[in-house]
Amino acid sequence: GLLYQEYRDKSTREEIETRRLQDSQTDPEETSPSEETSSEAESTSTSENKAPPQINLLRNSNSRFNLWQDLPEVQNSGVLSILQPDEIKLQEAMFELVTSEASYYKSLNLLVSHFMENERLKKILHQSEAHILFSNVLDVMAVSERFLLDLEQRVEENIVISDVCDIVYQHTVNHFSVYITYVSNQTYQERAYKQLLQDKPAFREVISQLELDPKCKGLSFSSFLILPFQRITRLKLLVQNILKKVEEKSDRESTALDAHKELETVVKACNEGVRKMSRTEQMISIQKKLEFKIKSVPIISHSRWLLKQGELQQMNGPKTSRTLRTKKLFREIYLFLFNDLLVICRQIPGDKYQVFDSAPRGLLRVEELEDQGQSLANVFILRLLENADDREASYMLKASSQSEMKRWMISLAPNRRTKFVSFTSRLVDCPQIQCVHPYVAQQPDELSLELADVLNILDKTDDGWIFGERLHDQERGWFPSSMGEEILNPKIRAQNLKECFRVHKSDDSQRRKLGSRNRQ
Repeated sequence: GLLYQEYRDKSTREEIETRRLQDSQTDPEETSPSEETSSEAESTSTSENKAPPQINLLRNSNSRFNLWQDLPEVQNSGVLSILQPDEIKLQEAMFELVTSEASYYKSLNLLVSHFMENERLKKILHQSEAHILFSNVLDVMAVSERFLLDLEQRVEENIVISDVCDIVYQHTVNHFSVYITYVSNQTYQERAYKQLLQDKPAFREVISQLELDPKCKGLSFSSFLILPFQRITRLKLLVQNILKKVEEKSDRESTALDAHKELETVVKACNEGVRKMSRTEQMISIQKKLEFKIKSVPIISHSRWLLKQGELQQMNGPKTSRTLRTKKLFREIYLFLFNDLLVICRQIPGDKYQVFDSAPRGLLRVEELEDQGQSLANVFILRLLENADDREASYMLKASSQSEMKRWMISLAPNRRTKFVSFTSRLVDCPQIQCVHPYVAQQPDELSLELADVLNILDKTDDGWIFGERLHDQERGWFPSSMGEEILNPKIRAQNLKECFRVHKSDDSQRRKLGSRNRQ
């Protein structure tokens, strides 16, 4: 059937359309089972005991992007008249995990057989270049194959799938560390690929010819290289989808929670692996650009990374000296904000920055100035409770736009209350948005979005930016409002939150236990 890139795109598009349909209805329960994809709705209920015919699903060459209930073997078995609607939805969710793994394995196999093992490419690439470009993809493919065989065996045991999350759990714990190795190499991989395209015309020519092969279905080489990172992230979401549909307090819920927890650990390790290298390089680069007018502060640290940097306008003189002559009123300063430290500079010749003040991030406070007229629009007060001279200091700062002002204020003082509720407040309703266009973060305070991501809206600006919190992993950041569609139906918003709380309830109980131990 489909390559994984096609499968994934079609699946997320259907998820978006289903949510649009639900959002347009008065009651989300009005959506009929035939209208829902396997990615939506709530669930519960167990299947009645019955042993219908077995099905060699993955060996069936006619099996393409079907729903479980549309398979001829399922329809001919009569099982659809026995199972409850909620159990059918659960079967669809488990079936999607299995068939998407088959599609993923097919794409991985193409990456290896069509690109990596191409004789012309082998002659062009040095062994070290090939290693950086393809990393441990053979290990990843071997793990996927073993995983797929176990999933296939489970599907073939009974036409009504008993569970898949126990298999996910075992493979995540025992084998999925290969994903961390592959994804952590991503920065090197991207850099090497760009360098090879630039430096080796023969490489560029062969890759272009291989991409034109009908096997690739118009997909780029780079879309194959990124497959493992996309898959491990998507696998976590597929387990979340199953978790939303299993019976509460059941063995299947317990298994799904365990699988989800282990997958989340792997995904976090993958993200950290990618960030670690780029952060270290960035910190070294910043350190070289700074010259200290005050007592020097060591910038490079394993536990420090950049959150935001940029130019702001500082108001000169005391507040009482405000005038409308804004060109003289403000002068440029440059801020480097790290996760634990703020450094305030002035740019000097030679792409250097002279540091004249600093403060721990935890000792920063911000305050917005309102109704001050056009000349003082987008102005806020930054207070350093203890600066480099061990004194309190205040700066009146002007940003270039409303969104830039809000982005700085939230970055400088992350615990400051936002316009709308946060996920952790557990309120019944909150503005929400679903992503309908993917977005790649351009700045450290922005959030990359995948199709069908659902986010709580924490803040928004008049010039088209949203500060959001993604429900499935609680990651926060800014993104353009044009990337999503607001979810208007309050019942759908409540359902999204309810499902999210359920998925993360094991995390909550763990946090409560930890808090109890800390208090003791």
